[in-house]
Amino acid sequence: MLNVNDGEDTPALPLMKELLIYGSRHSEFVILEGIMNREWYKPLFELAVQLYGTEVYAYYFDLTFEETLKRHLTRSKCHEFGEEEMRRWWREKDFSDVLNETRITSEKNMESIVMDICSTIFNK
Repeated sequence: MLNVNDGEDTPALPLMKELLIYGSRHSEFVILEGIMNREWYKPLFELAVQLYGTEVYAYYFDLTFEETLKRHLTRSKCHEFGEEEMRRWWREKDFSDVLNETRITSEKNMESIVMDICSTIFNK
């Protein structure tokens, strides 16, 4: 949206915080999606917990690099960047110390992942 690079002190962070606040006031559900470095986005995660308390459902794809690369190659955007860039960005086991993340492993297929998430949210 802002056409800015990800990284420490990204200019996108203040907007993402504002969207969380707006969502808490005006929406039943707020989905914050992306690959977010636990250190760079810690203030965002802390705000989410402050706003939503126990109603934060965080999911972490706990996959090997090889599996991540394999899945990337199935995407329509797979030609925009490749293995070399992904290796530079890769952060193994980048679990948040703020969010209580549910780990999703390679054994789960997309349908069961979606069903599990929907079941958790709608049966709260």
